[in-house]
Amino acid sequence: MLARDERQGATCTVECERCGARVLAAKFSPQHTSVQWTEAAVSALVAGCGSLRDSIDAAVKAGRLEVSPP
Repeated sequence: MLARDERQGATCTVECERCGARVLAAKFSPQHTSVQWTEAAVSALVAGCGSLRDSIDAAVKAGRLEVSPP
């Protein structure tokens, strides 16, 4: 039997400064980022963007996205 994952992170909408894709992001540590693609970002056929990580890091530095430990 698998243990239930009870981690709860505060999600924040982050818009990529380069491609404009909007995702929901949660940080559980400086290294662990959870990204949930919104329907609009997926429907725009955004497969991935190297600048998205920079935009998420900028949201953390600006205080819009907090690191929520597990």
